[in-house]
Amino acid sequence: MADAGDVTKKTQPTGRIKVDLSGQVALVTGASQGLGRAIAETLAANGATVALVARSADKLAEVASGIRAAGGAAEAFPCDVQLGEAIQQVVDAVVEKLGGLDILVNNAGVTRDTLLPRMSDEEWDTVVTTNLRGPFLFMRAASRPMMQKRYGRIINVASVSGLIGNAGQANYSASKAGLVGLTKTVAKELAGRKITVNAVAPGFIASDMTAALGDVLLDEVKKRVPAKRLGEASEIAEAVLFLAAPSSGYITAQTIVVDGGLIG
Repeated sequence: MADAGDVTKKTQPTGRIKVDLSGQVALVTGASQGLGRAIAETLAANGATVALVARSADKLAEVASGIRAAGGAAEAFPCDVQLGEAIQQVVDAVVEKLGGLDILVNNAGVTRDTLLPRMSDEEWDTVVTTNLRGPFLFMRAASRPMMQKRYGRIINVASVSGLIGNAGQANYSASKAGLVGLTKTVAKELAGRKITVNAVAPGFIASDMTAALGDVLLDEVKKRVPAKRLGEASEIAEAVLFLAAPSSGYITAQTIVVDGGLIG
């Protein structure tokens, strides 16, 4: 099972997917750990200059240092995606400092799981604000420089929970379902400017969060997955890389499910 310490090694180019992103600037939210870190490292390993966005400046500095040590280019832009006014400022800073914005990956997300009768207003609002309002604001801000350039790749990290629902995740499932709908709509609005907008919907992925479930529950999870294993962060990162490629210009308004066959 992968953990955060394995991500750097596992997300270097493996020979399965290689893309030339030289000269492109990618912004990745939630880039300080987990899937976001894996995505950022993979884009950097394929030539992109990566703008790392998350709340923790210290964690972002660590990720940026690792990318540079591996020969890539990255800059940290600390930001709380719940603070809407900060998002436009971050996008403007990325464009000014790095010279543009070609790829946006909306990965930042949170969970506040509990059954509906126990779910507080705060638990609902926090999840929907982070997982849905944040991506909307980043897409709105990023669309402007992309439209001026008449090129862009936007990839939103959704979830199978947004496609089939999941007990105890009314807030999370609603936010991810909304993100899929937002993806389809914005894709139709921006297609004429040669900007693609797609989503990747992970299933059960090896992480600190899934490790916390314990071996017994993880064994049950694996039994439910036709592939009989958890996914790796690198497999999500490579799906994002595929959608970020210049050659993926005729793929838009799609949701790629990466779940080992879980939802068929």
